[in-house]
Amino acid sequence: IQGRAAWLLSTLYNTIEKKKEWLDGAKSGIDFLNNHCFDIDGQMFFHVTRDGKPIRKRRYFFSETFAVIANAAYAKASGDEAAAEKARYLFGKCIEYASTPGLFPAKYTDTRPSKGIGVPMIMMNTAQQLRENIGDPHCDEWIDKWINEIETYFVKDDIKCVMEQVALDGSIIDHIDGRTLNPGHAIEGAWFILHEAKYRNNDPKLIALGCKMLDYMWERGWDKEHGGIMYFRDVYDKPVQEYWQDMKFWWPHNEVIIATLLAYDITGDEKYADWHKLVHDYAYKHFHDKENGEWFGYLHRDGSIAQTAKGNLFKGPFHLPRQEWYCLQLLKEINQ
Repeated sequence: IQGRAAWLLSTLYNTIEKKKEWLDGAKSGIDFLNNHCFDIDGQMFFHVTRDGKPIRKRRYFFSETFAVIANAAYAKASGDEAAAEKARYLFGKCIEYASTPGLFPAKYTDTRPSKGIGVPMIMMNTAQQLRENIGDPHCDEWIDKWINEIETYFVKDDIKCVMEQVALDGSIIDHIDGRTLNPGHAIEGAWFILHEAKYRNNDPKLIALGCKMLDYMWERGWDKEHGGIMYFRDVYDKPVQEYWQDMKFWWPHNEVIIATLLAYDITGDEKYADWHKLVHDYAYKHFHDKENGEWFGYLHRDGSIAQTAKGNLFKGPFHLPRQEWYCLQLLKEINQ
């Protein structure tokens, strides 16, 4: 949350208004990260107390990726060269972590080996943010690598699906764990690719890839009975293990709102405008607290509120404000 919040405040400062409170808030987040969130081995903690005492350190390096984008955006906002160097250094460490098997303790045994779409997705977006804030001559080739990995291993054209995890050779693991899909997450990956397509002067190959990922997972994720994006689905429409599989979480709706508007902006296809209106209207009707502001995070399948907390260890100032900020930039372009 510290990295995400520092990125958000820095990005608002860079793109919306030079508000001192935003820059000061971003610096507070960067300072807290540097002072409290790195272990003696250089890896980051996932969870610390309010005053910075370590609680939990996870097996993966997603905290580092958010520290990269936070430092990169803050470096652009503040001119702090140390933050820029920190961003580049941590990006190099993330590449090392992503590319070195066995560097972290394994989450599972080798009985049913698999790999997930999350690593190439988050590394692609991390590289995009690094490149767009402080520049890096190697980001394009790394992004090419991660897009190719997603297309080669996770996008299944024969069954019109984007897998969340696959066997090491890219085949589907026909087990209740291996069949689980996360439509909102896959659609987040789709808009990362569409963002890259736009950066590369509307690259037609990337547009086609991003749009078909969106198409495949909209069909699998959109709840035709109640509206909204269901959290998990089974690739073969079998039962899903997790009991919250048909709930509606806030963040997939943020990602689908971005993806549909971006797809419409790039292609002009009215289908995406229709989908955008559907998911936008659903989300702002059901998640938005019209009396007190902000969004609830978790709904039952029928759209009723499952619990009233608006913030927790996972729901911080990121998915919703990123969606509103990103869509604002798109709408400005569309309305020019």
